[in-house]
Amino acid sequence: MKHEEAGVEDGQLDSLVRTRIRALRVAQGWSLEELAGRANLSQSSLSRIENGRRRLALDQLVTLARALDTTLDQLVENASADVVVSPMIDAAHGLLRWPVKGDPGMSVMRQRLTDPPPGNPAQMRAHPGHEWLVVLSGTAVLMLGHRRFRVETNQAAEFPTMTPHAIGAEGGPCEILGIFDRDARRGHQKTPGAGGSEADCTDTQGYIG
Repeated sequence: MKHEEAGVEDGQLDSLVRTRIRALRVAQGWSLEELAGRANLSQSSLSRIENGRRRLALDQLVTLARALDTTLDQLVENASADVVVSPMIDAAHGLLRWPVKGDPGMSVMRQRLTDPPPGNPAQMRAHPGHEWLVVLSGTAVLMLGHRRFRVETNQAAEFPTMTPHAIGAEGGPCEILGIFDRDARRGHQKTPGAGGSEADCTDTQGYIG
């Protein structure tokens, strides 16, 4: 029974890979002839690969992945059953956090802010990394060193976190959704002068990255 189930899974993956090849080709606006030329294949061979009439060979998949500007891993990656992911909830600090399965170094956080950011650069934080955020509702104020930016609903901001920075609300509560790379996430897991949790340096009154 297990052998039969594995055969079904292999067949589904095989079909998925062929569908991806065709979808990527069409998205590039390429004909069979154009992709075949880029992948050093005959047009008939490529047609049989897409239609399931030719065995998928590893060397051809590597060449096709390169021609389609993707990687072999992405081309043959199996679809995960965990498409919908629930957030990890930190109710005490008004935080929702989601892992990014495709890139374990990335994380997404949603937070409600109520107070303005500190105006003194000495109260801001700086750490390696890069950060992107979008304002979901309200108006946020982003402090980068001595510069002050108003970020309205549906506007986004992106900045290197080596610049001293802090984020707060203006004129009432606001909600933000932030995306952190691995270094920025590590920076959020430490408080100034102490090794605390991310919740120690972020709360519902203000945000200091």
